[in-house]
Amino acid sequence: MNQKRLIVGMSGASGAPYALVLLEECLRQGHEVHLVVTEAAWRVLKEEHGWDVSRREKQFEERFGHLPGRLVWHPLRDIGASIASGSFRTDGMVIIPCSMGTLAKVAAGLSTNLLERTADVMLKERRPLVIVPRETPLSQIHLENMLKLARCGATIVPAMPAFYHRPRSVDDMVRFVAGKVLDLLSVDHALYRRWEGGQ
Repeated sequence: MNQKRLIVGMSGASGAPYALVLLEECLRQGHEVHLVVTEAAWRVLKEEHGWDVSRREKQFEERFGHLPGRLVWHPLRDIGASIASGSFRTDGMVIIPCSMGTLAKVAAGLSTNLLERTADVMLKERRPLVIVPRETPLSQIHLENMLKLARCGATIVPAMPAFYHRPRSVDDMVRFVAGKVLDLLSVDHALYRRWEGGQ
């Protein structure tokens, strides 16, 4: 298996389960994952999963520490981290979920924290950047920012589950979205049943 070095950013939009499923699959396969979590994303983890956010990275260690992959934790304010430089080679980045605030800052080229700086690096180095926005309805500002990023080379993957694979649970729908992101990062998986044509 071709081992990859990937970056996962979590920002403060509802949808933490998408990120956790994606992290678990990447680490289960033995990939190296660099993780950045915004302050608002910690709040989402508390609300959606009941995490004790005072323990921060230890929560990730307890959930994923038994898996063979390598999880590298980066504080949000560490602008000198390895992933902040284009000379640090990676296979791509995903921001999952991506808030409209984070999306706007990346679209504007702002780098006020490590997550935004790393996304900027992906764009300038022309490496895969997948953005999973989680908001509804979308305003014209949101749509214009997504279009701007798409024109700059990012791939926009709204958190929209499909139903042709006949999901039986919320977990099935979460796995579908995570799987679509992994497809774009060229990570093999079996998170959902693929369409093989109707009869």
